[in-house]
Amino acid sequence: MFHSARFDHFSLFFTHIMDLLSVIKECIIFKRATCSLGKGRDIWQQPKPDPTLKGQSFLHDTFPLGFLWGSGTSAFQTEGAWNQNGKGASIWDSFTHSSVSGSLDREAANVASDSYNRWEEDVKALEYLGVRSYSFSLSWPRLFPDGNARGQPNTATVKHYSYLIERLLEKKIEPIVTLHHWDLPQVLQEDYGGWKNETVVELFEEYATFCFHTFGSRVRYWLTMHNPYLVAVQGYGTGVHAPGEKGGPATSLTVAHNLIKAHAKAWHAYNANFRTTQKGKVSIVLGSHWVEPQRGKAIDASAELCQESIEAALGWFASPIFGDGDYPVSLKTKLGALLPAFTPEEKLWVQKTADFFALSFGPNNLRLGQSVISYGQTVTPDLRRLLGWIKLEYGNPSVLVAEGGWFSEATVGKEDTVGIYLMKSFINQVLRAINLDGVRVFGYMAWSLVDGFEWNYGYSIRRGLFYVDFSQPNRTRSPKSTAQYYREIVNDNGFPSDETSQEVKGYFPCNFHWGIVNFYPFSPQFTDPHLYSWNLTGDGSLHQVPGVKLQTRRAQCTDYLAIRDHLNLLESTRASHYRFALNWSLILPQGDLSNVNTEALRYYRCIVTELKKRDLEALVVIYYPTHRSPNLGLPVPLHASGGWLNYSTVNAFQEYAALCYQELGPWVQNWITINEPNRLVDVYSSGEDKHLAAHNLLLAHAKAWRLYEKEHYSQQQGLVSLALHADWAKPANPFLESHTVAAERFLLFELGRFLDPLLGTRREEKHNMGDYPQEMRTYLEERARVMGLPGSPLPNFTETEREELRGALSFIALNHFTTRLVSPRSHTQDSFQQKPPPDHDCLILSDPTWPSSSLRQAIVPWGLRKMLKWVSQRYDGAIPIIVTGSGIDDQAPVEDKLRQHYLRSYLQEALKAYHLDGVNLHGFYVWKLQDRHVPQYGLFTSAQHQSKAKASINVYREIIALSGSPNNDSVQPCRFSELHEPCSICAWMFTNKAMLVFGGCLLITAAMLAALVVFVIVTKRNQRHGRGKAKVGLSRRRRKEGVCLCPPGVKR
Repeated sequence: MFHSARFDHFSLFFTHIMDLLSVIKECIIFKRATCSLGKGRDIWQQPKPDPTLKGQSFLHDTFPLGFLWGSGTSAFQTEGAWNQNGKGASIWDSFTHSSVSGSLDREAANVASDSYNRWEEDVKALEYLGVRSYSFSLSWPRLFPDGNARGQPNTATVKHYSYLIERLLEKKIEPIVTLHHWDLPQVLQEDYGGWKNETVVELFEEYATFCFHTFGSRVRYWLTMHNPYLVAVQGYGTGVHAPGEKGGPATSLTVAHNLIKAHAKAWHAYNANFRTTQKGKVSIVLGSHWVEPQRGKAIDASAELCQESIEAALGWFASPIFGDGDYPVSLKTKLGALLPAFTPEEKLWVQKTADFFALSFGPNNLRLGQSVISYGQTVTPDLRRLLGWIKLEYGNPSVLVAEGGWFSEATVGKEDTVGIYLMKSFINQVLRAINLDGVRVFGYMAWSLVDGFEWNYGYSIRRGLFYVDFSQPNRTRSPKSTAQYYREIVNDNGFPSDETSQEVKGYFPCNFHWGIVNFYPFSPQFTDPHLYSWNLTGDGSLHQVPGVKLQTRRAQCTDYLAIRDHLNLLESTRASHYRFALNWSLILPQGDLSNVNTEALRYYRCIVTELKKRDLEALVVIYYPTHRSPNLGLPVPLHASGGWLNYSTVNAFQEYAALCYQELGPWVQNWITINEPNRLVDVYSSGEDKHLAAHNLLLAHAKAWRLYEKEHYSQQQGLVSLALHADWAKPANPFLESHTVAAERFLLFELGRFLDPLLGTRREEKHNMGDYPQEMRTYLEERARVMGLPGSPLPNFTETEREELRGALSFIALNHFTTRLVSPRSHTQDSFQQKPPPDHDCLILSDPTWPSSSLRQAIVPWGLRKMLKWVSQRYDGAIPIIVTGSGIDDQAPVEDKLRQHYLRSYLQEALKAYHLDGVNLHGFYVWKLQDRHVPQYGLFTSAQHQSKAKASINVYREIIALSGSPNNDSVQPCRFSELHEPCSICAWMFTNKAMLVFGGCLLITAAMLAALVVFVIVTKRNQRHGRGKAKVGLSRRRRKEGVCLCPPGVKR
């Protein structure tokens, strides 16, 4: 049989000189690479990629030509046939058949996926995916039942693997062969203690040499072993894996030392005997987690802890092989004499014994990172950052992601929807590492090809792209959703650009509402009789003086300084419209006209009149329910009597709306009766209550609309609507019709429930309008039947109510913030009785590749366009649509980059909807004007922070000034920009008002001083002139009377 070559010192030295020259050559060729070693810790010093920059959160691009797409399996997990054709037992056979394995089924892996007998089906699965490579492992105990490669191999096994390799090559699929994926022959464990004994190192070298000789002419890529970290720690340290030994850290360290040497011996065997003829490459698959510093910790200290965490797993094996031939210093410092040592000769011999870096990144290592090696840091599945660390730490080697993927619960079956988005995230992270960071990744193996035996988890979890029903003897392979998705990625060679990436140029219409939203503007300045002290504690806050009350007086609009200050902020944004809400419980504390708060009405009148003076328009919300306010924003008596479950609230709302129209209508052109009734109904626990509340809210709006049309429209000419929360719903699984149906159903329950009774649909006859969507009624009736309920909970409208509802909407008002992934929720009678699901039976998910805010709001600009298009197509496209609220939270105090990105991207999608989809879009309101306390949604900081303007205001101003995103040579179709041309001097004056006041005082003082000086000078000059005249007159009189020449005392 074959043996490894014996190297003398000269040949060893020469080999490493050649390796060094090869590294230097690569550094010259790849100028963009960072070729210095040991710089991995620098990655935590670098700022994390800004998600607002194009491609940083998700990159639409393709992989390099020739990228090696593939999938992989391991022998023990999938082959089965545990004692067929003379196969010997492995340590995993023994482990699963014994009581040591705990709760695992002792027959569990005997058949597994039966890939030994059904390998041709596996090849067909690879063809379905369209991949160019297949990573699989050889079974050492199947080839050599006694583990000794000096003896004769199992010829049936040799033929089996030869047939597999030849079929792969015939299909133009590259075989990537792993020599050892954890299934050590049991006899070697019994005779030598397994990997604790160096004898097994020698036996592995002989086994590897046999495989190179037998299969190497047809194999270009070899992997000596898979994730030795888990073998050392879980196999021999904790006993979770086979052989189930619990030897603790000392045993794990010895096993790891021997695994590294076994790999090195196999590499040298190939390098000496086969490389020149077979021209293949050999590496080892190493697994790792990833960690990020915890917030609030010093960067340097945190970076060092993170470095130690990665070195404790990946660096443990990678540093000797890809680094300096020795263990990381952090490990040697921590473990001391417990850590085996390499001799100087062994360091040279182990170093550079891999032709590329093969990485495993999946749940096994990340689980350990959570509990064992995180060093207090945050474990995160960031494959891009890990690849960047490998580049910096080991001189930018070429990298194969030899295992990439996640898992799903066994109950998920073929519809592994969540797996789609995890796959999308991992693969796009690799793409960004290649195209943005310069990491040299040349292949990706989606793990795994078929469902198999998942080690200590048995069959409770699944990792295959193809579903296998282990209860059926034929073990049929069925593609899961992830297989269909991976097939698309492989076919596209990545994530090519789509229409959402293309910008359009153009203008919004001339009458477009450039709006900003605020909440409840109200000042207690002249209604609160209490006395307050200010800034006693130095925090700028007010503190009520107990026991002191003052007489209040009727306020004039000029008394409300807060209004002017607030509208000054609004005016500086150059917006044309201002949306704010009235407080029902404040205006009518008793819920009826028996007690009208005239001061509150006066205050609101001051706001709308001041807006008119400034040529700004108001969009007034009559009722703004909120979960945070007491009684859902209702007057206390109304809430106590059942609120929206009581029809009397409908009449009370009509009475309240009439008062608002009468008192404020002359200054208000746009009204919202109720804000987000579709969110308000969520507070009710039962389905019946939700539907009844929605029913009454609709009737309340319709009555308020009819009242305005009948009594006020002819004079006030205003428009009345209700505003709906309108996030877009995307089918979570694009390959399943059930998800498409669920997303449509979600939209009908969210929007159609309120818009259909008011507007009908384009395909409906007018006489059928005034009712809920028929699809909704049908679904609820069928749902009730399945649940064993007496009937649909959806109320019915009377013919009079239907007539009142028809057409009771002047425009469609939508509050849009994000997009949801929607999937159907399976329901049974038992689950329904435990916890009633929402009536639409939908689950809400989120795509991890979407950038998100600190409050976890996903930024999905194209969702706005999809929503606008859906509404426009379902209803009369001529009716105006206004986005009455849209915004993002951003914790940045001034430089709010996330909000700037949000405004640009969402308004760009709104422009597409207007120009490309023909949506009759009439406005966009930014949520919101000012923060209340900490930086969040506001364009300005809170009053406590001096109401500073944030950078996003300039973005909004620019878009308003351009009225969209015009071409340089385009002609604006209206004079909007001239009518609302921003006054740059005014804006500068507003920004520097404190300095201007001070300068004005100085100027006035200087002018007064100058006037005083002039006055004094003129006065003195007049005085001198007067004295001169007096002297001249005296001399004249003297000349006239004659001059007396007599001495004194002599009289004439």
